[in-house]
Amino acid sequence: MSAPESQASSYSAIIERVFLDRYRPGQTSVSFRREDLTTAAEQLGVDTPRNLGDVVYAFRHRRALPDAIVDTQPEGQEWVIEGTGVATYAFRLVPISRVVPNPALVTTKIPDATPEIVSAYALSDEQALLAKVRYNRLVDVFLGIVAYSLQSHLRTTVTDVGQIEIDEIYVGLDRHGRQYVVPVQAKSGSDQLGVVQTKQDILCCREKFPPLICRAVSSQFMPNDVIAMFELRLEDDVVKIAEERHYELVPSDAVTSQDLASYARIPD
Repeated sequence: MSAPESQASSYSAIIERVFLDRYRPGQTSVSFRREDLTTAAEQLGVDTPRNLGDVVYAFRHRRALPDAIVDTQPEGQEWVIEGTGVATYAFRLVPISRVVPNPALVTTKIPDATPEIVSAYALSDEQALLAKVRYNRLVDVFLGIVAYSLQSHLRTTVTDVGQIEIDEIYVGLDRHGRQYVVPVQAKSGSDQLGVVQTKQDILCCREKFPPLICRAVSSQFMPNDVIAMFELRLEDDVVKIAEERHYELVPSDAVTSQDLASYARIPD
């Protein structure tokens, strides 16, 4: 078994043991602590992961929960892992919600303003995506406001959630003077946009920037480097898609007169 396969197998065994040791039929929330991951690894006789937080992250964004956990889900609901405090978490049953690009949507061409040297030296797909969103002002274009990057990879703590990290956070305003805070989540490759992360981002903005209007945005690379942008909202404690648009960054001469005529017919 290769190293990645071995790690995936141990992650699944650990998270399954933590859940099944605590779950009782009918429960909608199952609490655990980070140290319980270490205990489970020791009981199973597998290596304790060096980064225990990556076990939780993996099942939020990269991997499906083990079948033994999924089999306990009622129809129409799924288990997610949420932070509940410092180094504490809970499996919680929520309505099934997926944030995935709609392949039927049209794609809008945007002249690419990303400096070539930035594209050349981006260290990860996620970093490259955040840079493209920033340099091409896609938050402004998508939301129809003027937005400015305040900080990338903001690590902070949120009451009753614990430590979180926001990929990038913007502040902005519109023509009426209303001011906004925009947390941006970026995912690429096989990682999935996380509804749990979006919920945490929104709760953070409500706590840290109470006077500002929060508009949560998620972005993801699609095939051919098309960028999907989502505006997400929290409704009845469920993350829902309010808006979705797709953008393709191209050389300026690739935006044809036919493209411009087509865009001119789109109502505001």
